[in-house]
Amino acid sequence: METMDTSETTSASTPFPNIPPIIESDDREYRDTGVPSTVAIAGHPLHPLSVIFPIAFLAAALGSDFGYWLTRDFFWARASLWLIGLGLVGGLIAAAIGMSDFLKIERVRKRKAGWAHMILNVSILVLTLLNFILRWGDAEARILPWGLLISLVVGTLTSVSGWFGAELSYRHKIGVVGAGSKRYP
Repeated sequence: METMDTSETTSASTPFPNIPPIIESDDREYRDTGVPSTVAIAGHPLHPLSVIFPIAFLAAALGSDFGYWLTRDFFWARASLWLIGLGLVGGLIAAAIGMSDFLKIERVRKRKAGWAHMILNVSILVLTLLNFILRWGDAEARILPWGLLISLVVGTLTSVSGWFGAELSYRHKIGVVGAGSKRYP
């Protein structure tokens, strides 16, 4: 793996922590204008917009699974099936947009946060598909314990993946308005 020369700056000047392998910091990226997304309208990146609904649907599915667990009301089972299905469709759209940035912006692939974000999101989509298939045909039969457990894992992974996505945007300035290098600042 290629290492970046950070000898021009000292860690004391970095306005944020450098805690590898979880968080990688580079003063040059901090001072860089940033790299625009490869999928944007009028310079506005679409990936952050596209993840809002899938995250909301999958979080709500976890809530409706808990609702079913507490009440055994079929309404919650049906709601979960719909929310998981909508989360899956929306997640596939968000994944296509995010994968474009991953493949076309080298700076994303050079960061552990980029790989973690991509791997976690693929895992979330696979688990969501499994959760949907598990419930198809009988929305109520498999919520407990497996459907609820999968929804809980998906919710947890979504939170962790969101952290890494924010690292890419805010720390490494990827998918922002700017004219920085797609490789390095």
